[in-house]
Amino acid sequence: MHLKVYNTYSRQKEDFVPLNPADIGLYVCGPTVYDFAHIGNARPVVVFDILNRLLRHLYPQVTYVRNITDVDDKINATAKASGESIRTITERTTQAYNEDMAALGALVPNVTPRATEHINEMISMIERLIEQGHAYAIDGHVLFAVKTFAQYGKLSHRNQDELLAGARVEIAPYKRDAGDFVLWKPSDEETPGWDSPWGRGRPGWHIECSAMSEKYLGKTFDIHGGGIDLSFPHHENELAQSCCANKTTYFAKYWMHNGHLTVNGEKMSKSLGNFYTVRELLEDFKGEALRYMLMSAHYRQPLDLSKDLIRQCQTSLDRLYGTLRGLKVAEKASIHPDVMAALLDDMNVPLALSHLHELASQINKASEFEEKQKLASVLKSSGLLLGILQQDPDLWFQGEMDLNTTEIDSLIKRRNEARAARDFAEADRLRQHLLDMGVVLEDSTSGTTWRRA
Repeated sequence: MHLKVYNTYSRQKEDFVPLNPADIGLYVCGPTVYDFAHIGNARPVVVFDILNRLLRHLYPQVTYVRNITDVDDKINATAKASGESIRTITERTTQAYNEDMAALGALVPNVTPRATEHINEMISMIERLIEQGHAYAIDGHVLFAVKTFAQYGKLSHRNQDELLAGARVEIAPYKRDAGDFVLWKPSDEETPGWDSPWGRGRPGWHIECSAMSEKYLGKTFDIHGGGIDLSFPHHENELAQSCCANKTTYFAKYWMHNGHLTVNGEKMSKSLGNFYTVRELLEDFKGEALRYMLMSAHYRQPLDLSKDLIRQCQTSLDRLYGTLRGLKVAEKASIHPDVMAALLDDMNVPLALSHLHELASQINKASEFEEKQKLASVLKSSGLLLGILQQDPDLWFQGEMDLNTTEIDSLIKRRNEARAARDFAEADRLRQHLLDMGVVLEDSTSGTTWRRA
């Protein structure tokens, strides 16, 4: 089978045909670093981490770029309200973001460019747009002239009038047309700014991704990804300014977007009290359980989060890890063909997960130990493509090792001695004592193991 992806631009599944099979170019919009990432921010990270893993399995090299937006009015407002410097805020929140995404099992992209380190590239692109008649400078601002790009609206599949009717557009006297968007804007003394041909100022949001993707992936590249909420205006504007600045017929060959994340059927909102950061959820749940939850629905479909769903996902992982427990697996094994087929079909991860559970059932039913280990190797190798099942099964069940494992092992030994002496009252007492410590014992023919309650 060949990899198929759903292209938002064409609104259909297409065979993925890379521009250069020796090096796949993938760009995904990253965070604006002014606060902790919420769980909705994590969905595209997990979705495109799986795509990155799949592409790396299929091709010799992938250049994965995910930017950091560290110049933005939200950051400026946070700095003003808190009294902290902008650099302090962006450094702290960038580090927190990286830690949280690592806890979800996301691989680090090849390049994580910061907007503030690419101002010269943005200025250069804006100058090209002005020279070619696609942008104009006025009152310290530079704006992209939307009507100079006939294909504007093709990505979001609406004409310009529909786009304006459905969008919040800034009405400003310096605009030639209501839909024109900012490429550069002036900064006052209290706002971060850089010298430019149009005065001291700072870039608009959209130009940042265009400039950084061009630097690291070229004028055109394979896949641009992000949440569906970015398709307009952000991605529409990226596409327009990049095509115009570089005189290309397309920007990214394939556009891929993940669906919205809601909480208990409602949009996440601090006022509704249903706003969860990744960091908050990691206090109660394992990162891998959050990852499993984020891929439990097809990436293009909306996903409704609840803590019950996360618990169900953790239980599903318990079953898979329980299957691997006590089995020695090969470091490198083949991918299960049904799992691969599901992923090649526009990353049908829920179907791939169902095949992992089918494989776990086969392992549990196998009568020969060698067969169990062979199938377990395939299970773990297939899980790697999804970024799961790579922990030691015993450690998975025991959790973070803040418990006194020496004491636990000693109590288990004493219980086993009591059972051997047929002192069942003492054995039961020790089992209950361990349970009170948060430790559950599991007896089998091969011995006694433990896990967190």
